[in-house]
Amino acid sequence: MDRYERNAPAISGAEQELLASKRALVAGCGGLGGYIIELLGRVGVGHITAVDGDVFAYSNLNRQLLSTMGTLGMPKPVCAAERMNAVNPEVSVTPVCEFITEENAASLTAGHDVIVDALDNGKTRILLTAAAKDAGIPFVSGAIGGWHGRVIVLYPGDNVDFLWQGEPSSPMGNLSFVAAHVASVQAAETVKVLLGRPGVIRGRLLELDMLNARWDEIPLDFG
Repeated sequence: MDRYERNAPAISGAEQELLASKRALVAGCGGLGGYIIELLGRVGVGHITAVDGDVFAYSNLNRQLLSTMGTLGMPKPVCAAERMNAVNPEVSVTPVCEFITEENAASLTAGHDVIVDALDNGKTRILLTAAAKDAGIPFVSGAIGGWHGRVIVLYPGDNVDFLWQGEPSSPMGNLSFVAAHVASVQAAETVKVLLGRPGVIRGRLLELDMLNARWDEIPLDFG
């Protein structure tokens, strides 16, 4: 337990063992996903499925944890698995080098305790949310744009597809510290979901404005 001794007492010994038995799917291994996988693996979530059909490019170097000059052109999930093997080989990372589609969404989500959304488009979020809902799996969603980010946790029966309809009218940019910050919130929410802890961001949308140093909560109606 020396690896996790600094998790205590914030996470108890029994909770640490519980985390080791849990399975999380991280959809997207880029700006958000790379940090999320890193944080979940370091805290001790035992099984992580890393899903992404993309490879690393020069434009990823400004913000993506797993993107280095040495990983350019390499599949993102494979790099995630190699990174975690170097950091914490007790964690099993299964790389899935595929984009999420209508054909594979259900099979990818099956068997997991939580789905973590680190995607970059609303259409795929809606598709993955539907698959998680059908499978009865909680869904931790995060998104970034410019200096802003948002996080929300959905349980089966919650419906906020309206948040993801359409695309931004113009590019806002993606900043490293915004990605790291939103990913940290998502990782915390994921651990709370897996441990059954209170205080999960459900029924409210957390909006992060890092330019003006503001966190705002927006109540949501799941009707």
